[in-house]
Amino acid sequence: MAIVNRESFLDHLSEQLGRKRRTEVEPPVYSVQPQELVFQGATQDELLDKLEEQCKVIHTTLTRTTLDSLGHTLTRVLEGYRATKVISASGPRVDAMRLRDVYADLEFVGYDVRLWDKGEEKEQLAFAEQAGAGIVFSDITLAESGTVTLFNDRYNGRSISLLPETFIAIVPKSTLVPRITQATRLIHAEEKKGNPVSSCVSFITGPSNSADIEMNLIVGVHGPVKATYIVVEDM
Repeated sequence: MAIVNRESFLDHLSEQLGRKRRTEVEPPVYSVQPQELVFQGATQDELLDKLEEQCKVIHTTLTRTTLDSLGHTLTRVLEGYRATKVISASGPRVDAMRLRDVYADLEFVGYDVRLWDKGEEKEQLAFAEQAGAGIVFSDITLAESGTVTLFNDRYNGRSISLLPETFIAIVPKSTLVPRITQATRLIHAEEKKGNPVSSCVSFITGPSNSADIEMNLIVGVHGPVKATYIVVEDM
């Protein structure tokens, strides 16, 4: 519907309802808000313990490391997955987490490592389909559900976390929040400031899981078969 037609339609609708047209929506204020009580007052260390506990439920491996040891930890995870084709999110965080040299070292010993480049999207998609592992950086991490939040952009294509056989999320401990309540609040706050986080926000909880009517769990039907979260405790 064209904007002009939409405006006239809404004006007519309000007139028929016998009231002035509303142009703003005020969210309701609920008298009871139990979502605010989940892990209320928990420290980052306590949230990390909760995340680790939840990862056991969602069939996800959680590994703790430091920034200095991140490269070694990541290499060990890739070796465990036997993933020699790797696609990674690009951008400033590759350097902030000292991964550029790590990727160069991996290529030296025979790995094929690609950094996401939106300018080569077709080639990137084809490579991601064949990749053994996709590596991303979590923007917000939900302890309650074991969910990583990805702000998809030119550096972080959705295919990185969807198409490869396995999924590796690098999680700075500072990104931990209790649950999705805090995540959506942070996103809305950035939007109000005029800093839209992304046109696409992905919430990913471990590997791909599906279940039929008999509740038989099947892993990997719609995405990665295995998932690992590498938590960087000093970031």
